[in-house]
Amino acid sequence: MTMRELLGTGLILLGLPFFIASTLGLLRFPDVYARLHALTKADNVGLGLICIGLAVQASSIAVALKIVLIWGLILLASSTGATLIASSALRHGPAPRRDDEDTHAGR
Repeated sequence: MTMRELLGTGLILLGLPFFIASTLGLLRFPDVYARLHALTKADNVGLGLICIGLAVQASSIAVALKIVLIWGLILLASSTGATLIASSALRHGPAPRRDDEDTHAGR
């Protein structure tokens, strides 16, 4: 393996735990707002690392730029989607949980 392939593989493997963490956050967090936060942050970082790893291994600069462009479009789409979901949840769903609600609930 060349140095470029090793670097690309390392970046891809580094991005995988972010996807696992966001999936766990989706399953474990208590409300829609915390779940959205986990998905938008961790997935975008994981996808960024994977896209950079693939771009490093790409056969040409054009292919690498297309991969980075895909990452940018997904960043825009995920932030827009998360904003729409959070706005709808604020309007029609439960209010966001606050930290002091958990500590005062036992009184």
